[in-house]
Amino acid sequence: MKKFFTVLSFEIGNYLKNRAYMVSTILIAALLAFGMFLPSIVDMSELLGTKTTQEQKEDREEETKEETKENMVYYDKAGVGITKEILEASFENTTFTQKDKEEEVKKAVENEEAKAGFVITSSTEFDYYVVNNGMYDSQEQIFQQIMSSLYRQNYCKSQNIDYQQLESVYQTTIVSNQHILGKDIGANFWYCYILVIVIFMMIILYGVMIATSVTSEKSNRSIEVLITSAPSNCLLFGKVLAGAIAGLFQAVIIMLSVLLPYKINQDAWGGALDLFLDIPTEVLITFLLFGLGGFLFYAFIYGAMGAMVSKTEDINRTAGSLQMIIMIVYFVVMIQLQANPEGIIMNVASFLPISSYSAMFIRVAMGTAELWEIVVSFVILVVSTIGTGFLGAKIYRMGTLRYGNPIKFSQLIKMSRKSKKEVQ
Repeated sequence: MKKFFTVLSFEIGNYLKNRAYMVSTILIAALLAFGMFLPSIVDMSELLGTKTTQEQKEDREEETKEETKENMVYYDKAGVGITKEILEASFENTTFTQKDKEEEVKKAVENEEAKAGFVITSSTEFDYYVVNNGMYDSQEQIFQQIMSSLYRQNYCKSQNIDYQQLESVYQTTIVSNQHILGKDIGANFWYCYILVIVIFMMIILYGVMIATSVTSEKSNRSIEVLITSAPSNCLLFGKVLAGAIAGLFQAVIIMLSVLLPYKINQDAWGGALDLFLDIPTEVLITFLLFGLGGFLFYAFIYGAMGAMVSKTEDINRTAGSLQMIIMIVYFVVMIQLQANPEGIIMNVASFLPISSYSAMFIRVAMGTAELWEIVVSFVILVVSTIGTGFLGAKIYRMGTLRYGNPIKFSQLIKMSRKSKKEVQ
């Protein structure tokens, strides 16, 4: 046990002495914390939409005065009674010109004399002319509303119905009082999205660092001294846990530099980032437990793979299949998060150690996981992580003193069987 702590403290010391690691952690945390305090330092009320309704209305009126009015054309072919005044009352900052023929409307739009044109062909139909239809073009929908309103007016007039009374009934506002008894899936989506990305980046980044560390010691032959001074279990577990502590330290510092300043300045932000940063405590605890378990699970595999190669440039080739698995899990979970977080795929993924670190966390945040499911999934993850750790240590011991071409996994299995027979 003493040797394990010696290895652990030595590896953690290497991370803390790494200038790039410390500078990046401090710099990122400082920049994020400063960003969270910005609304208290600089007036960002307009950007965040925290101005009063009257102030926003005055701003819009001022902007409208300064803008150049757009021109549109129309032709009431069916004679339904649409006038220039009706159209200009519905279209903000727009002037309308009436045409006498459909061809005149089309020509005005083609020559860019008008931004758009409308030809009313019947009381319930019109043609819309535009040169380039924008992604957020709402002009056609506005004209549809005008036509619909005018059709109701004409119908009421022909049937001797009081249109104002009918319209008041038609426009009655229905009040909805929402009472969420479980989880608000829509509100929880965005912080789930961000935290899954965080744990994914930690696994990829620190997994490669652990593998590189092992390979570097093997390439400069310092591992020959280490393997004779301490058991392989102590060496690999020490390296992996040191990487986990370093990653956890960096992630916690960065997250606290965002969450705590945001809590302090939440009123100044006007709740603009609540969807991303207002994370319940139980969700953070679940993320920490499952995220750490998933990180260690993959870190042990990365450490074993680092012992299978003799040169650092061979790491990516050897770890390519593992990274492919991580990427597939990431994309499957992300797609299911948006499509069906309660589906069978997410349920199965929440019990597999290769994916439970993100899938079960999402199910907890979305409120679809039972307590027994969380406990069973976490036990499976812990047992799998410990088993992977001892298996990785065995591979580490067999691969450390083999140099040359990268060792294939099939070769390691043969070596393992051979060593068992020799022991017997």
